[in-house]
Amino acid sequence: MATNNDAPSAAEVAQAGVSEAQIAVHWREEEYYPPPPAFVAQANANDPAILERFSEDRFPDCFTEYAEMLTWDRKWDQVLDTSDPPFWKWWVGGRLNACVNCVDRHLQERGDENALIWVPEPEDAETRYITYAELHRRINEFAALLRDFVGAKTGDRITFHLPMVPDLPVSMLACARLGVIHSQVFGGFSGTACGHRIADSKSKILVTIDSYYRNGQLLDHKKHADEAIAAAQAEGVEVEKVLVWRRIPGEYHSDSPMVEGRDFFIDELLDGYRGQTVEPVSMPAEAPLFLMYTSGTTGRPKGAQHSTGGYLSYVTGTSKYYQDIHPTDTYWCFADIGWITGHSYIVYGPLSLGTTSVMYEGVPTYPDAGRPWRIAEKLGVNIFHTAPTTIRMLRKLGPDEPAKYDYHFKHMTTVGEPIEPDVWRWYYEVVGKGQAAIVDTWWQTENGGFLGSTLPGLQPMKPGSCGPAVLGVFPVIYDENAQEIPKGSGKAGNMCIRNPWPGIFQTVWGQPERFVETYYAKYCKNTDSKDWRDWPYFSGDGAVQAADGYFRILGRVDDVINVAGHRLGTKELESAAITVDEVAEAAAVPVIDELRGKIVEMYVSLKPGNEASAAVEQKVADAIDREIGKIARPKNVWIVSDMPKTRSGKIMRRVIAGISNFSDVGDVTTLANPEIVDEIRHYVQHEKLERGETPRELSEQEKQEIAAYGHAD
Repeated sequence: MATNNDAPSAAEVAQAGVSEAQIAVHWREEEYYPPPPAFVAQANANDPAILERFSEDRFPDCFTEYAEMLTWDRKWDQVLDTSDPPFWKWWVGGRLNACVNCVDRHLQERGDENALIWVPEPEDAETRYITYAELHRRINEFAALLRDFVGAKTGDRITFHLPMVPDLPVSMLACARLGVIHSQVFGGFSGTACGHRIADSKSKILVTIDSYYRNGQLLDHKKHADEAIAAAQAEGVEVEKVLVWRRIPGEYHSDSPMVEGRDFFIDELLDGYRGQTVEPVSMPAEAPLFLMYTSGTTGRPKGAQHSTGGYLSYVTGTSKYYQDIHPTDTYWCFADIGWITGHSYIVYGPLSLGTTSVMYEGVPTYPDAGRPWRIAEKLGVNIFHTAPTTIRMLRKLGPDEPAKYDYHFKHMTTVGEPIEPDVWRWYYEVVGKGQAAIVDTWWQTENGGFLGSTLPGLQPMKPGSCGPAVLGVFPVIYDENAQEIPKGSGKAGNMCIRNPWPGIFQTVWGQPERFVETYYAKYCKNTDSKDWRDWPYFSGDGAVQAADGYFRILGRVDDVINVAGHRLGTKELESAAITVDEVAEAAAVPVIDELRGKIVEMYVSLKPGNEASAAVEQKVADAIDREIGKIARPKNVWIVSDMPKTRSGKIMRRVIAGISNFSDVGDVTTLANPEIVDEIRHYVQHEKLERGETPRELSEQEKQEIAAYGHAD
């Protein structure tokens, strides 16, 4: 990313008393890339009149265009109910069923067409083609099991801890058929992390699997169920039944024994439900469809509660116009259903449009970096959707691989974190062969679907920028004093959205006060107002807007570390470290990483009487593995004699983040113990150099991200 050196240092910012959100950001604006004419000719949204249809003076009625893409049991009486802000309600009075919209309504015309194509990680294993008719049968049989065997009913919560297997969308849609709220926990999270989420949702049923393939190994997954149940039990929630899918039919690959009366093999139970059909439950549009947990700035994860009608209409509309999905496409979102991207853009959005959605079980580079392109060639994939982390990895390990395969993408997406312009260009020129439109999307778990992106049939692409706001969404960048930062000013600020949209989550499950405090209190103009204009949504991301209206996202402004597109709350990481008996204090910081964007490093200080040792470092890393999962495993654990602290005792994370990144630590004169900074710097940076960790030259943007880290302290 091209920059100049006019930006103020973190020390200058601190001395001037200026918020990090007001830092000037200087970089070269990249050139435009027009969408390919062949793509424009067939695009779902290639008529400029669509921009007028979604203009602000037509809000909120503009979104009826999305709602009318669905099949309703009863049409809505009111588009948007703002009577209890900021708990917005969309399509009030309307009734529908999400499973019907994703499966049943396609049976007549597309029953024999593929709904899902599942690619197992072992390359010699058989690819599974699941038609809409077969998916309908499997969903109904499992829904009958859930209803009759475990007694699941509308409004109950069921937790899934599943990897990327077809049983996951089957389980989700079976719940949706019954009006049961599903809560999928990322398969890479530990059993303990799953248990915390079970306890928060008060789920009595856990659906898991015995094993799955990852990097060529068949991993034991069922063992995590026992950890999850123990963790939930410790919080006062008893799991009544554990339903276990089997990765290899008829075989059991786990060292965890099946508990009599609690654990049941789903394939054995299904024998009693073959051929059964379940009448779909007609749900109010505002009824919850699922919970998706996301890290926050406190240790307790936030259960983002998404609605049925608002969410489904939004992912359907954005899938059609921004992913450019047609029913005849073969669409591959190379993400995990354990995250919101997979819910919205592997399952609900694509299936609502009746297309073929590809799922892949394993890692992008197994057995080599050509695997994604072989899959794309074999299946005739023409829409490809993945994260910058994956793109960077494939670029590094197989820069010339795409040219070896005869696939043709019309459209590509990048999602989850900002993408560097050079990486974007490789994606465009090498992966897309210069023939695909790219959408660089910005959005979050809480948002349901895209908020920032170019409309691929109408607006030019610009590397490093997500583009303007999506249809019907009206952003604003505010400084810390709620003053609007004008576009083209070069000043960064807090990215906010001025209006509600159908995909916005309804609340934080069981914590309505936290919902208001986290997302709306900061910029609310009048807490007594029922006018949506007085309740801007605070995203927690920093951004800058160019003169052309395109946004560049700078990353989190709170204490959340984005590792390979996965949001990890620092309090959750630190709480895990403190479970180690010897540890008195812990601080998690982000380190800029070439492939994953950011990685975690942990700083810990010990209780009196304990000595620093490699064994303690290992205990901390193991605790994070156990409590959260390997995705969060720190690269380094540094045991220090004390943390840099303010006079009120708060740990200054930006200081140690600067040390870990060989960057400016900013002004330390206000610390209660400024002398500790040089001690930590000498120790940590010496150790890094000894371990062969060469300091990486950071861009100005990266330096500013590190300087801004932990600003809430």
